[in-house]
Amino acid sequence: MQKDVEITLIPEEIDNISTLKKNLSQVLKIDVSQIKGYKILKRSIDARSRAVIYRLQVRVFIDEPQLAESYVVNYQNVSNSKHVIIVGAGPAGLFAALQCIENGLKPIVLERGKDVKQRRRDLAAINKEGIVNTESNYCYGEGGAGTYSDGKLYTRSNKRGDINKVLQAFVQHGAAEDILVDARPHIGTNKLPHIITAIRETILNAGGEVRFDQKVTDILIDFGKIKGVVVNGEEKLLADSVILATGHSARDIYELLHEKNILVEAKPFALGVRIEHPQSIIDAAQYHCDIRSEFLPPAYYSLVEQVGSRGVFSFCMCPGGIIAPCATYADEIVVNGWSPSKRNNPFANSGTVVQITLDDVKGEDPLRMMHFQAEIERTAFKLGGGDLVAPAQRMVDFVEGRTSIDLPKNSYLPGTRSVMLKDTLPDFVASSLKNALPLFGKKMRGYYTNEAILVGVESRSSSPVRIPRDRETFQHSQVAGLYPCAEGAGYAGGIVSAAIDGVNCANAILKFS
Repeated sequence: MQKDVEITLIPEEIDNISTLKKNLSQVLKIDVSQIKGYKILKRSIDARSRAVIYRLQVRVFIDEPQLAESYVVNYQNVSNSKHVIIVGAGPAGLFAALQCIENGLKPIVLERGKDVKQRRRDLAAINKEGIVNTESNYCYGEGGAGTYSDGKLYTRSNKRGDINKVLQAFVQHGAAEDILVDARPHIGTNKLPHIITAIRETILNAGGEVRFDQKVTDILIDFGKIKGVVVNGEEKLLADSVILATGHSARDIYELLHEKNILVEAKPFALGVRIEHPQSIIDAAQYHCDIRSEFLPPAYYSLVEQVGSRGVFSFCMCPGGIIAPCATYADEIVVNGWSPSKRNNPFANSGTVVQITLDDVKGEDPLRMMHFQAEIERTAFKLGGGDLVAPAQRMVDFVEGRTSIDLPKNSYLPGTRSVMLKDTLPDFVASSLKNALPLFGKKMRGYYTNEAILVGVESRSSSPVRIPRDRETFQHSQVAGLYPCAEGAGYAGGIVSAAIDGVNCANAILKFS
């Protein structure tokens, strides 16, 4: 017999098997000896009261053995099958490729950047020398933006597809099984590259292709039907189906579509800063303690405030994390954040952004939001003074309108420069942040402090362009066989949601092509 129950444990008990079984037996009113096995279905931290606890949903096997579970998919060989071109080797592209193989189709994945190993050298040049390789950086390369930006797997996209399918594929390729049960699953930047490499090997072993340094420079269309793509300005690759999974930073793709009169649309996005605190401040606020227990992970937070008609919110919060330079051109500043798997760095950072609406940027140009985004990033670069040095300000100084005499120690490796951040941001963004930050401080003790640093700019929270598609067939509204996919097309917002969208596009090809 199997029964699902919920129990609570104090942090010190979380790894104690005998205590866990004792709790299960008490809840079920059975003898401990009757418990032949158990499986943790979900695990979360409840810090709403001063006594922090773990909440566990557990499946208990009573008087019957617990059978071992396998998450392995045996991928068929598709070497001689129909081709599907997939543009981009981020989570959407890689999971689209895996699903194509399951569906008996041969994926040809084209990635403008390098593989994860070669990509590391270019990231080192960004961090240490301020040198940006426009084709290999934090945004471009195998695994996409998420590979070296943390590997957060938390998503609310449960209505869009099978989240467990995605998580189980990560486990099959080397992720810890904890991601299947944690309320906020996280792989870590130090581990994700190895998992991405394993996914690539699966694709290759099944007869698919993954090609690097392959930048799509044209899209071939004949009478409203996709025919293939041109790579690096010279090589033609033909296919009846093309999945466009280029990520939210591939501005050249948006420009290409627009030049070819393929419909694209301006899309709202969000703009703001990265805010970094000492992790100890966040731990003290969230866990109601002076020093975090060794049995608790570094704390995270999620904050939102309505300022007039605008939403101001935190996202992509990185406990024990690092602020990273994510520019894709040499004359711009873009910041993001990531955490290693242990989340053991002394700082906590989060994007804190303001909603930008279509009415904020007047005009009819479908790329106007993208141009607006790029202009802000170039302004930030100029204020930083070059070499990817980022404009920054202490939190209270920003709100009270004074230049910071100095800046706190922080995790942004290229360096920070004290400026008035209001000179970097549009007036309505700066004023919304100034109003929201003290209110965040009322919600979370210790948040509003001059020990916190604001680093600009956080501008790539989502795509400023949408590539329209049919809701049922997933194909572009004007081009049959073209499948706009995931973040770059405006239909996802993270690793898991992008992967789900990739799976959905691959399934749509099987169904409608």
